[in-house]
Amino acid sequence: MRKVSAIIVAVLMLAGCKTGMVWEKYAIDGHRTGVSAPTADNVPEAIGVVDARTGVYTAPNGRVFTGGSTPEVASLLINAQPKMAEVKEVIGFSTRAMSAHAPESELSNMVADILRERTAKIVKRRVDFAITNFGGIRVDMPEGNVTLDDIRSMFPFVNKLCYVELKGEDLLNLLNQLAENKMQCVSGVRMVVNNHKLESVEIGGKPLDVKKYYGVATVDFLLDGGDGISVAKNARKLIQTDEIIGKVMEAYVRNLTAEGKAIEYSTDGRVVVK
Repeated sequence: MRKVSAIIVAVLMLAGCKTGMVWEKYAIDGHRTGVSAPTADNVPEAIGVVDARTGVYTAPNGRVFTGGSTPEVASLLINAQPKMAEVKEVIGFSTRAMSAHAPESELSNMVADILRERTAKIVKRRVDFAITNFGGIRVDMPEGNVTLDDIRSMFPFVNKLCYVELKGEDLLNLLNQLAENKMQCVSGVRMVVNNHKLESVEIGGKPLDVKKYYGVATVDFLLDGGDGISVAKNARKLIQTDEIIGKVMEAYVRNLTAEGKAIEYSTDGRVVVK
């Protein structure tokens, strides 16, 4: 079940509960109605049908609701779909579901790598390292068809890509902070953390040099205190671009599709926590 469909499923499930029954918790899996996340062209199959004459709602699993709030809620959702058609466009295909979680994951690695590569192209500078926050990835990548709604739900914040030039000493301090507190999505690094202490770190396949300057890609949310991180602290140079990470990810998925490729990624041991 896609997280982006959770509200639809939950509303129709709860609306179908009879008054006076004891409330229980259920997994958001559509077992009461069979409702799932609709695309632009499968609304009846995904949400069901409400008879305009009788007001009877027939759910995707065949269950019939003749009264109460369920048909009313279903009508609201069904009638809203034409206005949502744009975001229901299928723009890609994912071979499997991917989530974002520490210390590293397929989805977070993909996002951090794309952030690093795209920032380098925009600013026309070498980018050695990239960091963004797990909290900026709000839902999982679904298996199968990927809609524009999936990507926009994944990246709902208007976070702009930024380039920061940091001395190795300051980059090391940032990585120590991640090790001690909370790991984030990273690219261009291999690091080993043991008991919340940074045991080893390489940038671009070489030991981090505290005297060298490194190009760092990030988002503006993390420049000065977002999630407790200040990437721009002591920066020698800062370039804030106009590109938004959600738009960058949308373009990445569309380009894969245009090339006849599916969305696939993997973990690579860039972050090891002992």
